[in-house]
Amino acid sequence: MSESLLLGALLAVAGGFFDAYTYLCRGGVFANAQTGNIVLFGLELAQREWMRALGYLVPIVAFAVGVVAAEVVKHRYKAQQNRDINIHWRQIIVLAETVLVACMAFLPQERNTVVNSVISFVCALQVEAFRKVQGSAIATTMCTGNLRSGTEQLVIWRQTGDRGAAKKMRNYYAIILFFILGAVLGSFATGWLGERALLLTCAPLLAVFGIMFIAEEREERETRGSLEN
Repeated sequence: MSESLLLGALLAVAGGFFDAYTYLCRGGVFANAQTGNIVLFGLELAQREWMRALGYLVPIVAFAVGVVAAEVVKHRYKAQQNRDINIHWRQIIVLAETVLVACMAFLPQERNTVVNSVISFVCALQVEAFRKVQGSAIATTMCTGNLRSGTEQLVIWRQTGDRGAAKKMRNYYAIILFFILGAVLGSFATGWLGERALLLTCAPLLAVFGIMFIAEEREERETRGSLEN
């Protein structure tokens, strides 16, 4: 279920929202696009604007820490697989995301560096935990790789008529469109609600959390039915 298009779409909406929110409301920093932050960090260094440069460096480091944190959660969960665990490690990641972004919505502008760093950390958790959609490597917090892979599959489909390539192409482009939708929603919501707009991202994240429970219960019922038959 963690690789379904539905979950990928919901996560992409949140990812697009995060980037629009931090750029428009939290000082022009990107939550997901660390390449952009690295370029802006270099520009500030060139201009000797040390504090402004720091404002881009901290989210970059936070993103790297988020990747490490996701791997730690995954490793510890798998180490406990033989015990009675009723929640998947990816659900732990999504729940942590939800709590963190909800808290950040209440911090004032004076804490923008903290907010941007935590959201970058959250995005790293998400991109590390949810790395595929229907078997294809797809990111839900950035679009460059998706655009490259989707276009590649488009070329393969046009050249060979491969239906598998066409399906992959549709998935890549669908995730990009949902990311754009999230950015549009983030732009409007930030204009209306300011800092509190971040609370709206809890909706798709909680939906992902709940859908994974429903899918797990359905799978267990199907497994019991097969054994009984």
